[in-house]
Amino acid sequence: MKSELYTTINSGKYKGKKLLLPSLSTTRSTKSIIKESFFNTIQFDIVDKNFVEAFAGSGSVGLEAFSRGAKKIYFLEKDYKAYKILLQNIKSLGCDSCVAYNVDTFVEFSKLLKEIYDKTYFYFDPPFEIRDGMDEIYQEVYRLIKLIPADICELIAIEHMSGLKVPDDIGIYQKTKSKKFGKTTISYYKISD
Repeated sequence: MKSELYTTINSGKYKGKKLLLPSLSTTRSTKSIIKESFFNTIQFDIVDKNFVEAFAGSGSVGLEAFSRGAKKIYFLEKDYKAYKILLQNIKSLGCDSCVAYNVDTFVEFSKLLKEIYDKTYFYFDPPFEIRDGMDEIYQEVYRLIKLIPADICELIAIEHMSGLKVPDDIGIYQKTKSKKFGKTTISYYKISD
């Protein structure tokens, strides 16, 4: 019998709660140390804000945001098997303020933006460029970021390969810092002053 893969929520109301993970061949889960660093960066600013996890997989980042007091969480996940696990994880936490869409982020992101009116954190963790058809994935992520209206954007985070040189500016958003964790780096963007 195949053992289930899981991660845990690091902090907040649901600290220690286990979340199921999809197959590693389908998605690549955000490592616990990266998740912890991200939430240490934003601290309590997440309370009562919206959170969007694009390329959500199991939803571990968005559900961590929920555990730490985020108001409404939106998930976008294309892979149906991963999406089903995401729904199980949402149900296990009883997250009534979570909305999950089984869609292609690159196609449906602009529609999601029309649903959001309050300050929102955006977390992008696209599949790294190691898969077929993923050569332009970061260019496509930058295109999506340029669509985000300034009045709803609190912060944008991109999880990416450490070897990738991300731009200093993406549209009206400016890189504030990058933090490296071995092969993975998180880069943060905010509105230019």
